[in-house]
Amino acid sequence: MQKSLWIGAVFSFHCFNFISVKNSLQHIYSHFLLSEENLREIMDAHHEVSIAKGEILLIEGQIAEAYYVVEKGLVRAFVNGLEGSEITTEFFVENEIVIIPSSLFQKIPSVENVQAVTDCTLFRMDYEKFQELFHRLEGLREWGRAWFSYQVFTMKQRSLDMITETASARYLKLMKEKPQIIQQAPLKHIATSLGITDTSLSRIRKEISTK
Repeated sequence: MQKSLWIGAVFSFHCFNFISVKNSLQHIYSHFLLSEENLREIMDAHHEVSIAKGEILLIEGQIAEAYYVVEKGLVRAFVNGLEGSEITTEFFVENEIVIIPSSLFQKIPSVENVQAVTDCTLFRMDYEKFQELFHRLEGLREWGRAWFSYQVFTMKQRSLDMITETASARYLKLMKEKPQIIQQAPLKHIATSLGITDTSLSRIRKEISTK
């Protein structure tokens, strides 16, 4: 099976008629091995939290105790550069999982910070509860393997893009794939995530607008 078809099969959306269903969670955890009962249990394990713009979810040096699903809003991960500047390493948009895997699963201090870029509504899954469900539900284990495989593929592609594509091409790709980042994130955060300066990004945006 081709990779694109495999990914589509794994992450296909199933419209279960749950009462008061948490749509983001249903989308995230959709997998053919997870029954309606399994999905109910997984969704019930999450706790809805409201996070204000600028609030920190995880500070460098802390050990992550949970991951989050974005229901509404925009979240970013960032590191503190050698000169004290903040460098955005990743954005998380609606229907994505906010997670620092190395800290959460290896139980080591995080080198990244996690912050709400806008006011956010998130669903929190505590580590201990996830572990209990993961070891008990075969479908969740298979979902986890597929999800992490897809993340590795995505991270590899992003690394290649940073080397093989121009800054303009990377910005246009971001506009196409995640326009909410362009709409909601400060220019300086977008610039550092693309590996360029604010000035360079302003020039790119001006060039694009005049075409």
